[in-house]
Amino acid sequence: MSSQNYKTWINLKSSLADHNLKIFRSLIGPKVKLWAVVKSNAYGHGLLTFSKLVNELGVDGFCADSVIEGIKLRDSGIKKPILVLGPTLPNLLAEARRKNITITISNFDLLDRYLKSKEKPDFHLKIDTGMHRQGFYFSEIGKFLKKLRTSNSEPRTRLKGVYTHFASAKDINYTTFTDKQFLEFQKAIQLLEKSGFKNLIKHCAATGATLINNKYHLDAVRIGIGLYGLWPSMELEAQLGNKIKLQPALSWYSVVSEVKDLKKGDYVGYDLVERVIRPSKIAVIPIGYWHGFDRRLSGIGEVLINGRRARVLGRVSMDLIVVDVTGIKCKFGDRATLIGKQGKEEITLYEMARKIGTSHYEVVTRINPLIERTII
Repeated sequence: MSSQNYKTWINLKSSLADHNLKIFRSLIGPKVKLWAVVKSNAYGHGLLTFSKLVNELGVDGFCADSVIEGIKLRDSGIKKPILVLGPTLPNLLAEARRKNITITISNFDLLDRYLKSKEKPDFHLKIDTGMHRQGFYFSEIGKFLKKLRTSNSEPRTRLKGVYTHFASAKDINYTTFTDKQFLEFQKAIQLLEKSGFKNLIKHCAATGATLINNKYHLDAVRIGIGLYGLWPSMELEAQLGNKIKLQPALSWYSVVSEVKDLKKGDYVGYDLVERVIRPSKIAVIPIGYWHGFDRRLSGIGEVLINGRRARVLGRVSMDLIVVDVTGIKCKFGDRATLIGKQGKEEITLYEMARKIGTSHYEVVTRINPLIERTII
């Protein structure tokens, strides 16, 4: 359906996604698997839309947050490996097995329920090496192995991989804690191999660690934020941006739905928080915080109209914002760029995140999943 049928829509540029994918392929070489992390609605890019795109572009597999996400990927026709990174509810174990979805086991509560289940999907073992979220401690691996040995043989054959997650792999100059975690992970791998698990898929690197050092690449890398053309941190962009050119694949648009003139002293929006200090021309844009345009952008956010920046006036409403277009050529139906380029100007996710004091991860993943995403 044409974008002209929508009040707001998102474009995903396939050539830029391909560009980002090729960057990471060049970093990891031909022997390391590249898995696309598509949790959280593919970081706001649309779970199925983006996953189908990178599936065609040639990723080796997918990492999702839940079995439910994995089922959606399978039902969309994706046949490549799917690893669920988040916790799996016991009543979804059978469905994971039927759909050939690999789960993560990261604690004894889930392990015990897994061992009792009639339907056992393949699983990866997660090791907590210092992030202190999900995962077994190194000291618990012996107990984990004992439980596997005392069960029937099937669970042992279902263990296919082992991984960890780094807490702070976002700066080339400060890898001390990442290296500490990496050493702890290597100890876990050695213990598992001594216990007979010699062919496990070993992985620890998300986007940041993949960029920082190839020693972290191991058998597979999990590329999330970088595949979308975004940097994990400002530090890495400053350190590597001259030679690695990630390109954001997402642009977000709306339209001008109304234009009107205000007199000096007129109020704009809810709660009378802003009053124009001169005769002004305003434009109404039919997006708001329901769509993911954060309410904290009230009075400070901007959009692009005809290549010019237009500041948000007053409160961001649920479904509408008002912007100041005084001195800007503007009419009903003109395109408003919320994220992306227009003319010589650009509004980035980083800029939007800085204005509201949060991370670009949060901004992009909070874009409403009901907004149409289109590959161009």
